[in-house]
Amino acid sequence: MPFGIGWPELTIILVIVLVIFGASRVPEVGGAIGRGIREFRKSVNTDESIEKEKESTEVSAKKKKD
Repeated sequence: MPFGIGWPELTIILVIVLVIFGASRVPEVGGAIGRGIREFRKSVNTDESIEKEKESTEVSAKKKKD
């Protein structure tokens, strides 16, 4: 498990989440967290692809000058 979290710790976290949000809201909270992670990954990948495009454009521009 990442960060050294085992099954006992995950069970305790799940129980705390159930107490705080209630059983009916847990799927909503999980979906919101999933959408947030998905949007974050999408923005990171977009930023990386923009940087790669800039680098390739600069390289091709330098080749044309030579």
